[in-house]
Amino acid sequence: MKSIFQHQSATADMSFVVREYLQPHFTSPFHFHDSYELIIISRSHGKLYVGNKILNFSDGEIYLFGPGLSHCFLNDRSFKETGEIAHAIVIFFKEDFLGKDFFTKAELARISDLLQLSAVGLKLELSDPWLHDKFHAIVQSKGMEALLSLLQILHRLSHMRAHLHSINSTIPKIWPKQGDSDRLEKVIRYIIDHFKEEPNSKEAASVACMNEAAFCRYFKRRTEKTFSQFVNYVRVTHATNLLTQKKWSIAGICYECGYKNISYFNRQFKNVMGVTPMEYRMHHSNANGAIIEEAI
Repeated sequence: MKSIFQHQSATADMSFVVREYLQPHFTSPFHFHDSYELIIISRSHGKLYVGNKILNFSDGEIYLFGPGLSHCFLNDRSFKETGEIAHAIVIFFKEDFLGKDFFTKAELARISDLLQLSAVGLKLELSDPWLHDKFHAIVQSKGMEALLSLLQILHRLSHMRAHLHSINSTIPKIWPKQGDSDRLEKVIRYIIDHFKEEPNSKEAASVACMNEAAFCRYFKRRTEKTFSQFVNYVRVTHATNLLTQKKWSIAGICYECGYKNISYFNRQFKNVMGVTPMEYRMHHSNANGAIIEEAI
């Protein structure tokens, strides 16, 4: 059985945990930890569901999640079909892994602030080769060398506040039941696998092993969106990624995301993002690569 809670224990010679994942696609369920989770996506792309938000993720991105923040990386079907191997490096550590009062020291104030901000989930919006090298080096490191690398990573991130995006606006509630997590995960996987087609609440209810009326009430309660709103949310999130790529026309993006009508696509995109697809593309271009996630 999958568990919403995953305990991460340190090894005998380490006060924190470093894990490297190489998989055909990411398989972790919705879960949260009693530790901080610092992760780099070396190779993979898809959708990240964290707290009550969903966003695109891709190669080279770095995230920091605080204890108790539910999350799950879900690969798009397009990634699975490439046959490539998903690669991520994850560091788990507790706030007191170096002693109860370690991060209260004045010289560590910036890192302490960083850890507090991670309660809502943080994404680094800037590619940093130095950080990438540090993540890959820490996999091969042990003892003091690994510890210094972790502190250096945290120190560098703490000085990049302008480039750290807060994923949720408030601290999300923890889901208390394992069965609840399993059920919601299956439904969201179904949506992500079929959003380009016509996912419907009847099939989703079947995936969740519920009748349709009960499922619709359950889904709205858990995601704060109706089923159709959530499908639209996933489609628009996917569209924001395609809009940053010049090879895609607005019409092409409309049909690629599962919409049948450009006017309807424009209207739904603006409902979610606050701007039209064309305005989003122009803003992204003017911002030199900064993605507008805040309006999602």
